[in-house]
Amino acid sequence: METTSQDTVSPQSLEHPSTPDWTTLEGNLDRFIHGEREIFLVGTAHISQSSAELAHRVIREVRPDTVAVELCAARHASLLDPDRWKNMDIVSVIRSGKAYVLMAQLMLASFQKRLGDQLHVKPGAEMLEALKGAEEVGAQTVLADRDIRVTLKRTWSSLGLWGMAKLLVSMLAGVFTKHEIDEEEIERLKSSDALEELMKEFSDALPGVRTALIDERDQYLAQKIKEAPGKRIVAIVGAGHVPGIKRWISHETDLSKLEEIPPPRALSRVLAWTIPALVVALIVYGFTTAGASKGTEMAVTWILINGGFGAFGSLVAFAHPITIIVAFIVSPFTSINPFIAGGWVAGLVEAMIRKPRVSDLETIADDIGSFQGIWGNRVSRILLVVAFTNLFGTIGTFIGIERLSSLL
Repeated sequence: METTSQDTVSPQSLEHPSTPDWTTLEGNLDRFIHGEREIFLVGTAHISQSSAELAHRVIREVRPDTVAVELCAARHASLLDPDRWKNMDIVSVIRSGKAYVLMAQLMLASFQKRLGDQLHVKPGAEMLEALKGAEEVGAQTVLADRDIRVTLKRTWSSLGLWGMAKLLVSMLAGVFTKHEIDEEEIERLKSSDALEELMKEFSDALPGVRTALIDERDQYLAQKIKEAPGKRIVAIVGAGHVPGIKRWISHETDLSKLEEIPPPRALSRVLAWTIPALVVALIVYGFTTAGASKGTEMAVTWILINGGFGAFGSLVAFAHPITIIVAFIVSPFTSINPFIAGGWVAGLVEAMIRKPRVSDLETIADDIGSFQGIWGNRVSRILLVVAFTNLFGTIGTFIGIERLSSLL
């Protein structure tokens, strides 16, 4: 039975796009007629050997003009070059403010790798098979996913402070939780109904994460698949995106809007300047109204509290003693400077003192999966120095403001 073309689908609003008719050829394989073009949508699990075999078989049998894969340029490069960590410049990562993005990527990669090791399947095997199949049949390859760095940045910007804390706790819990999974569970999770239910629970807990990680990418993937050249297209995507792609394939999406990095929230911008102004105002007020001794006491109190918390953050990350001292010195000043964070300075110092070794870069994906490994690997430890120094420095800022107020 042939499906309805896009031209016969009733127009719907952007918020509620229509769901075009698809023909299910077999489990996890659907077919859709889009005008004069034929689209085959293959839903896969990223750590399933049967998914890898399905992707290759469909491409070999359909012999499409184009194969669209759920990869962006960065993930495509890392998939083809698994030794990419050896070339990572951790100093440049910290200077560019991408330490948190890198940490999230490493945690997600580590979790997926552990599951893949249990099933003896390389993560992304189905994408590698798709790329191999495309080359064999002479099909063009389209990288259909949004840049992972854009996705992570849009996720961070949508969370807010409490949401970000919940996400980091969930990610850390996932890293240290030994989750056993077998082929039967993988196959069960490849059914759309099960995945939609899981995503509903995810949405209830962290709606901002779902929007950036799932909903927006559903739209992005659907548009890129629809724009792929040729009359016959095979799309290899994670099964969790299949329902969303089916909903959005009949609607036009402006990809440029989904690629924008949202500016900082107004409240964040206000706080970035209000907090430093408040600290300076309190100390100046102490000098002018209560005399030099009171003003000096307030300045020393600020340095001890804010510097002490920043240094404690570095200590928790098992930083080098010199890094801890530097964190103590810079935290009181970086806390009143909106353009630089104490964790960045501490992380750079740690990177210069304990330069990552080749072995650290080679084993980072494995090391980050255990408590001992994440603190033993110099790369992940540097990232922890950045994170914990900033975290405790922020705590010290609010406690310091309260103490300054109490001294007046």
